Amino acid sequence: MSIKLTAEIRNVAGKGAARSVRNNKKVPAVIYGEKKTPVAIEIDGHNWVQLIKKPGLRTKLFEIETPNGQESAMLVDIQYHPVSDAPIHVDFKRIDVKKPVNVTVPVEVINMDTSRGIKMGGILNFAVRKVAIVGKIDAIPEKITIDLADIEIGQVIHGTDLELPAGIELGLHQAELAFAAITGKMKEEAASPAAAPAKDAKAKDAKAAKPAAKAPAKK
Repeated sequence: MSIKLTAEIRNVAGKGAARSVRNNKKVPAVIYGEKKTPVAIEIDGHNWVQLIKKPGLRTKLFEIETPNGQESAMLVDIQYHPVSDAPIHVDFKRIDVKKPVNVTVPVEVINMDTSRGIKMGGILNFAVRKVAIVGKIDAIPEKITIDLADIEIGQVIHGTDLELPAGIELGLHQAELAFAAITGKMKEEAASPAAAPAKDAKAKDAKAAKPAAKAPAKK
């Protein structure tokens, strides 16, 4: 589902002009890419602040209506004020909705509480939390999930093990990445090495407590 924005064209660029835009409760932005001339725009500040509270915006199609026509774009970057944390500039990149796009989305693990490996004493190593994928914008998911329910101790989840939606492929160099693993030893295995030393220590203590045999008296 696309996100629709209405924007005005900024005819004057520069820090002073951008400051004037922000003083009018607008956020300066730019749309670039697809071998077309960049367009400087301004969007409603209040609406934008409310919108960026929603997750997954970088995987969404933005349909930006301007006086020059509609632009299809993706959110690339948001710059924030270092003190107030208010958005002060936004970058959008034009896209062709008929062509695949390259994006990075978060990876999330689920069913930790019911994970077979974790129940047996394993430890989750969640190493790579983002994955690069390729696909048309309307098929891009907000995130990729890893289901830990049936993962055993010693199992590693590589890029090729990720479940991707139809029409989505892994990006470059993602296939062999180790995204998550359950490491360690099972509870029974972890306990068994400790049992032998304890038994040896008990035997040693018993031997020490036993009184030494008296030597026969000399005649």
